[in-house]
Amino acid sequence: MADQGSIRANLVATAMMNRWQERDHAEAYLARSGKVPHRSEGEAALFELVPARVRRVLDIGSGDGRLLRLLKVSNPNVAAVALDFSDTMLDALSEQYADDATVAICRHDLEDELPGDLGSFDAVISSFAIHHLGDERKASLYAEIARLLEPGGVFCNLEHVTMANEPLHRKFLDALGQKPGQEDPSNKLASVPDQLTWLRDAGLLYVDCYWKWQELALMAGWRPVAT
Repeated sequence: MADQGSIRANLVATAMMNRWQERDHAEAYLARSGKVPHRSEGEAALFELVPARVRRVLDIGSGDGRLLRLLKVSNPNVAAVALDFSDTMLDALSEQYADDATVAICRHDLEDELPGDLGSFDAVISSFAIHHLGDERKASLYAEIARLLEPGGVFCNLEHVTMANEPLHRKFLDALGQKPGQEDPSNKLASVPDQLTWLRDAGLLYVDCYWKWQELALMAGWRPVAT
């Protein structure tokens, strides 16, 4: 059995790998988030998959609510749950939706199983959040999300994924204006094929990569309709 010192060291190491509770880290991301190349194209592709008459949506790792904000342009009355664990992001969400009774804000760390009282959803959406989890947790989270979907509901994940080799990764960093070593230490990237497998293992149908640009990819799948 591990002693208390090693357990404490492991907890500290894990905390250091995920910096999203650090206000300066979160604020730096918000300052550049709108400048990610081709992000708007990926978001547009995501919204094409969300049902036009969507009634209830869960936004996983909502951040400052960017994805939800864009969804509400065409679906202003959609009921939504915005889920995040960063104090900075939760503050931004609270400020933006303080007067919007259709949006419930939930503090939750994705390392933990999703809350059991969220209810069901016509769509679950996520943008550049789940890649901060290890592969095993990604797969289990996908299964949890699948169970939250109404029959026929869709899960859309616009995500940061791995590239096939280091030269392609460096090309992606160049496009972002970054150098090797400047990547977010919280990143735990997985490949598109692996994630499509986990989505299928979760029981979703029509699973595919519906849009991709370098290390940005939109993966989606639907919960089967009972017959």
